[in-house]
Amino acid sequence: MIKAKNSKTDWRELRRFRALALKKKGWKQAKIAEALGVSEGAVSQWFKKVELRGEEALHTQPKCGAPPKLSPDQLQQLAQMLLAGPETYGFEGDLWTSKRVKWLIEFKFGVKLHRAHVSRLLREQLHWSVQKPVEKASQRDEAAIAKFKEERWPQLKKRLKTRSAPLSG
Repeated sequence: MIKAKNSKTDWRELRRFRALALKKKGWKQAKIAEALGVSEGAVSQWFKKVELRGEEALHTQPKCGAPPKLSPDQLQQLAQMLLAGPETYGFEGDLWTSKRVKWLIEFKFGVKLHRAHVSRLLREQLHWSVQKPVEKASQRDEAAIAKFKEERWPQLKKRLKTRSAPLSG
């Protein structure tokens, strides 16, 4: 069996080399795809790469882009800090925002990140999702909201419809 170039064995790379081994044994492309649980198109692409660049083309390519600014260990620490809650770090209210998390990362790890990247990091690497607060504002007046929905909102909706009506000509 062929091992991946990097220290960890990449199962996708092993699957590509397995497909090549099956082809050399005379298997048809459709059977290879079925056996490996991939599409025929994927197998076709792998074999085309081998034709153009040789078997080396099946090795896993290094990821593009800059190396991550936070190590896996730091991401794990960040997750633990987030679970402690924002009030632990002096923020009012039990709500993490990307701005607060950005501050925490800079304070604890000395790494400056853009807020949009912090949001992406939370979503894609820590698997945190955007949540609406469960508690409603203490100043919320349910009676006033109901009255607005009953009386004022229908008038505003009518006005919007008449404004967006097509012009006659």
